[in-house]
Amino acid sequence: MKKMTMWLFTGLILLFGFSIKSHAAENSIDDQAGLFTSEQIEQLNEKIAPIEAKTKAHIFILTNTDNEIDSTRFADYYMLDRIGKDQNGVTFYIDMNQRKSVISTSGNMIDYLTDKRNDQMQDNIGPSLSNGNYFEAAQTFLDDTSSFFEQGVPGGHYRVDTETGKVTRYKVLTTTEILIALIASVILSGIFFAISVSKYQLKFGTYSYPFREKATLSLTSKNDRLINSFVTTRRIPRNNSNGSGSGGGGSSTHSTGGGTFGGSSRGF
Repeated sequence: MKKMTMWLFTGLILLFGFSIKSHAAENSIDDQAGLFTSEQIEQLNEKIAPIEAKTKAHIFILTNTDNEIDSTRFADYYMLDRIGKDQNGVTFYIDMNQRKSVISTSGNMIDYLTDKRNDQMQDNIGPSLSNGNYFEAAQTFLDDTSSFFEQGVPGGHYRVDTETGKVTRYKVLTTTEILIALIASVILSGIFFAISVSKYQLKFGTYSYPFREKATLSLTSKNDRLINSFVTTRRIPRNNSNGSGSGGGGSSTHSTGGGTFGGSSRGF
């Protein structure tokens, strides 16, 4: 009886988990313009699910025909309404009224999808949109998002606020740097150990340091006060050159509704 109860409980958990996953996928496509068939929406949902699991970010594909405000702002507000302020997410918006494609990024996806990578994505998506193959454009967007996430945040990455010019830099350790640091730490530890043994002529297992007789304790009071702080800002021009999207560079950001967003837009 106990084993049967356990199997039923496990089955309910699996069923509940599948239900949540399916529900999340169904909410990822908002095709108000009717650009996709039901079969295409199902295929896009299946493609989105593993990318969301890998990136820990929400992915949306949005289309409509009646938007009158700035396309970028519309995509930002849409994601802000769906997931909240500064949460991990990316929205691919096809504005059929203004004939624009928008990639809006939020949270950590701002750092993965840099300006250079956004330009490469728009280059890849553009021909499909111009030819009216919107399903192919959506698939390309998902493929590129997955690929750039796997490549990681580029070395020397930074964010630049296009409204204030403030630059925020991020240090990303490469695999080579990590290996060098590990090797250096092992070598330095070995040298320190050898010097200590040589200096004190320690005999392992027989030597006991008289810490009670030689130890001293001195307590002092110290107060730190912040006198002033300085923030240096400068504008970094956006790199619009084509080429591999895997290189370094930064992400331009702007504020919408109190949230920070990155991304790009282009006509088609």
